[in-house]
Parts: sequence; structure tokens; C-alpha cells
Amino acid sequence: MGSLRGLRLAAGNWFRLCERDASSSPRLTRNSDLKRINGFCTKPQESPKAPSQTYSHRVPLHKPTDWERKILIWSGRFKKEEEIPETVSFEMLDAAKNKMRVKISYVMIALTVAGCILMVIEGKKAAKRHESLTSLNLEKKARLREEGLLKAKTE
Repeated sequence: MGSLRGLRLAAGNWFRLCERDASSSPRLTRNSDLKRINGFCTKPQESPKAPSQTYSHRVPLHKPTDWERKILIWSGRFKKEEEIPETVSFEMLDAAKNKMRVKISYVMIALTVAGCILMVIEGKKAAKRHESLTSLNLEKKARLREEGLLKAKTE
């Protein structure tokens, strides 16, 4: 058993050594166009080919839903719904959605600023009338106490 283990170890070391020597020398790989020399792959110089009319890698197209059609129109990509092609690329749809996200965020920022300004104005008007949260709470508690006393007397 021990000798079998030693034999496996020696065979493994010898195989790794041969593999390292073989990979550092120039050799042809499975693809006959590539040569591996000292860890670098190089392609032999070829004459430029005429571009083929058919593309093997086409951009995947998507049929937009009614909501996505509205987004394409609102984002300004198309003027009318009739101009939208039957299928659009995912990139075009993503760009339109991103543009809409930015527009919606601008509207939300404007509404937040308008709400803050409105609250400041309302607070100043309430201060002129001498209304504050403390005085309103004290009035409410006094009214509830009076109602509680009236209920207690009637019972």
C-alpha cells in the first residue's frame, strides 16, 4: 500500500513537470489559428475579410407593452404612438425608463421644496394668530376634562 502511494506521488510530480515544460514551449492549441508562445496567445496575420451581411449576434428585441409605449412617448423618444416600432431594443427601453426616473425625481424634489415653503408660510400665519401646538393641546385637554366632568355629573 505504501509503495502504491509513493508511486502515485512520483507519477503526479512527473506529470506536473511534463505539463509545465509542454506549456512553456511553442505548440498549437485546439484552435489552429492560435499559437501559444510563453503564455501569450497570438493570431497569425490574416487578410481582412469582407463584412458579411448577416450578423450572428443580433440585439435581442422586445415587444413593448402599452405602459412601456407610454414611457417611450413621455421620455421624448417618440412623438406619437404610431411611430413606435413593433419591437424595440432593451437598451432603448432602459434609456427611456431612466429618463422617466430622472424626470419623476425632479418633480418629487420640486414638490418637497414647495411643501416646505408652504409649511413655513402656514407656520408664520399661525404664529401671528398666537397659535402653537402647545396652546392647541392645552385647549383640547381642557375641553376633554370639561366633557368628562359633565358626563360624571349626569350619571
